[in-house]
Amino acid sequence: MKPDMDDAYANGAYIEGAADYPPRWAAEAEAFRTSLGARARLGLSYGPSERMALDHFMPEGEARGTLIFVHGGYWLKFDRSCWSHLAAGALARGWCVAMPSYDLCPHVRIAGITQQIAQAVMAVADGSMGPISLAGHSAGGHLVSRMLAPGMLPASVTSRLTHVLPISPVSDLEPLLQTAMNADFGMDTAMARAESPVHQPKPGTPVTVWVGADERPVFLDQARWLAEAWDVDPVVTQGAHHFDVIDALTDPHGDMIRRLTTAL
Repeated sequence: MKPDMDDAYANGAYIEGAADYPPRWAAEAEAFRTSLGARARLGLSYGPSERMALDHFMPEGEARGTLIFVHGGYWLKFDRSCWSHLAAGALARGWCVAMPSYDLCPHVRIAGITQQIAQAVMAVADGSMGPISLAGHSAGGHLVSRMLAPGMLPASVTSRLTHVLPISPVSDLEPLLQTAMNADFGMDTAMARAESPVHQPKPGTPVTVWVGADERPVFLDQARWLAEAWDVDPVVTQGAHHFDVIDALTDPHGDMIRRLTTAL
């Protein structure tokens, strides 16, 4: 029997209290921004569209580096305002955090979003000094992985990347051709392959592929496929599902933040 790919990639249907997460994220993010006061610089433009803007959070004292976090939502929903609280771990370790929004499908193609994130990374690099690390969740995991494709970023930026950490990434987009979401993505097989990190060469930048043990089987597969393609050992967090695996970003003492904020 042919698998139901819409069900396979449905996360909320299999997470208890799933509907409570988005409003909780938004409330925690707003409270966090408020608590930072002047250390939160909001709505900095990096491109021509309204959604091509980022929030920049600064630590107390001189910054040791910059973490760029790219949100998920299947390239279809959410923006930077929902995730500000996830900057807590890196800020506590003396790193700046930048969080970009981007245009969403169907108004743009996924390839266009990839180019927008490259613009965001370059804008952050131009306005900062020191090491840069990238983390992204779900579709954001796809996007930060794409930053490691040959020629995606200039050498002057790539040389500053100290770690890239895709969390629960979508690394092979071809299965999504069999989902209803593709009506908004507008992908064909060639487009899906071109945007799939599993088909990129192994990068020279250190990479950690991170996933929750309680995620849907396809996300465990997607993480494993990327780890195998790039010859890295995946980290599988016991007891974590697709919506709470990102909570580790708030812990300054955890392994996820340690990897992202340890300059080479």
